[in-house]
Amino acid sequence: MTYRRRLSLLVLLDSAIVVAAMALSRLLLGPTYEAETPSFYLVTTALLAAHHTFFFAYKLYKKAWEYASVGELVIILKAVTLSVAAAGLAQLAAYQHVSFRLLAAAWLIHLMLVGGSRLIWRIVRGSFNKQSGKRKRTLIVGAGSAGTMLVRQLLSNSDTELYPVAFVDDDPHKQNLDIMGIPVCGSVKGIGERAKELQIDNIVIAIPSLSKKQLYDIYTECARTSAKTQTIPMLEDLATGRISVTQFRDVRVEDLLGREPVELDIDSISGYVTRKVVLVTGAGGSIGSEVCRQISRFLPEKLVLLGHGENSIYAIEMELKEMFKDTNIKFFTEIADLQDADKMTAVMLAHRPQVVYHAAAHKHVPLMERNPEEAFKNNVVGTLNTARAASKARVETFVMISTDKAVNPTSVMGATKRLAEMIIQHMDRVSHTNFVAVRFGNVLGSRGSVIPLFQKQIAKGGPITVTHPDMVRYFMTIPEASRLVIQAGALARGGEIFVLDMGEPVRITDLAQNVIRMSGYAVEEIGIVYTGIRPGEKLFEEMLKDNEVTEQQVYPKIYIGKASDILYEEIEAIIAAFPAMNGAELKVRLLDLANSVVRESESKLATITG
Repeated sequence: MTYRRRLSLLVLLDSAIVVAAMALSRLLLGPTYEAETPSFYLVTTALLAAHHTFFFAYKLYKKAWEYASVGELVIILKAVTLSVAAAGLAQLAAYQHVSFRLLAAAWLIHLMLVGGSRLIWRIVRGSFNKQSGKRKRTLIVGAGSAGTMLVRQLLSNSDTELYPVAFVDDDPHKQNLDIMGIPVCGSVKGIGERAKELQIDNIVIAIPSLSKKQLYDIYTECARTSAKTQTIPMLEDLATGRISVTQFRDVRVEDLLGREPVELDIDSISGYVTRKVVLVTGAGGSIGSEVCRQISRFLPEKLVLLGHGENSIYAIEMELKEMFKDTNIKFFTEIADLQDADKMTAVMLAHRPQVVYHAAAHKHVPLMERNPEEAFKNNVVGTLNTARAASKARVETFVMISTDKAVNPTSVMGATKRLAEMIIQHMDRVSHTNFVAVRFGNVLGSRGSVIPLFQKQIAKGGPITVTHPDMVRYFMTIPEASRLVIQAGALARGGEIFVLDMGEPVRITDLAQNVIRMSGYAVEEIGIVYTGIRPGEKLFEEMLKDNEVTEQQVYPKIYIGKASDILYEEIEAIIAAFPAMNGAELKVRLLDLANSVVRESESKLATITG
């Protein structure tokens, strides 16, 4: 129905309502009302004119009555009251008296007919929408303003496939009430029981201000059902109007880490990145490419993308040039091998970066166990070459990405990253450059991480493979890891190992079960098979050794590990002897050195405290 046609129908309907209200009022008063015909017609005409004037003024003819609420009822009350008052004033001006009984009866009948007509329209439309097509029975978690708004839109929109049948809410004052005809049938703890009882197909979490921990707890309850679980957008997106409350998204694995993400200190980062020359090694990798994206938002003068794989470097270069085409950032690409010391020096001297993020590394634990020589050349020798080149180019800040596997390492990868940390700490002592390392756990969604592997296994019908039922890991998202790296550069004073407070470690089995459920399957359908711990793996990872821990946070959720004693000469000795060593001998030397530093530091600490 077009707007003009709808407006014409409403004007005709209301005109009939006004005339009917006056006629019924006169009829109800009966013989006791001796109305003068001219006076009655004047009041009727004045009321009709005033009605349309105030209804247009309050934009009541533009209201979508299928979405009407108490607010619209209040406006109708105001418009009808003012219309009757205006009619009374017209009668007073023309005849010097007011028929109060007539006008009071007309006001009541007028209000009932106008409000009733709109209510009937809403009921009819709502009934039509409920009956149109087969819709999925939906449970709404949260009976607050967002949940109420969501239900109103779902009830009035016949195009959506979701039909709300119940709320759950932890507020005891809302339980056992009906909101818009939808019952609040219990608390979050009863989601499983309610879903089974009401034959729920979908669950929508309608609490946009949830913390990560609260979302995790709610999802844990939802995961016990067979219903698909979704959530509405975040509060800031709803407040700005960029996203509608009905634009659901699936709950993602990163939503379930159980802690709030680290946020950036924009001012401190701008101070050392904006209008500066920045170089990123491993720029085509998962972490390196995200560092490039986030750094570009701070508008460096030049960003150098260095990597060994030409395809990945080309891809991130094209992406950044498209994303930031309206800026003056100059993007340069360098295809280089970290093991080539001369090339790394030439690149640093050619571009003269002020900030370097060293993200290039071999990180896959089982592969590096089988190829210790490559892990050593890339992670140790490559880091030393890159750090020396940065020092020669007088770089201001050098940030290396490390791993929790460098703590008490049992794998070649962890040992090489621990030696890389020692190289960074040594270089900070002998160079004007501020060298720092950033240590964090597993990164969700990065190349070689468990999530893509689980998703591929689910796509093939399962089962998912997990090494051990008790294995736990610390997890963070790619953007969060990149933010930590960037923030560390702003906090760098030289020689620090920055560590993120990553909350509680996550059981890999729990993670696998969540990925299965989020993919729309029951755990029993896909299955989980335990394959045994692989060489070099540990059941538990640590972020800091006891003697490294400092209690004070230098930034919310970021700690600095105490610098331990290093044996840099021993690293140089291994580098010198490397050509003559076989893989097995190299592996023993790496693990022995990485752990001997820990033992020596502990011994010295015990001597001091004793």
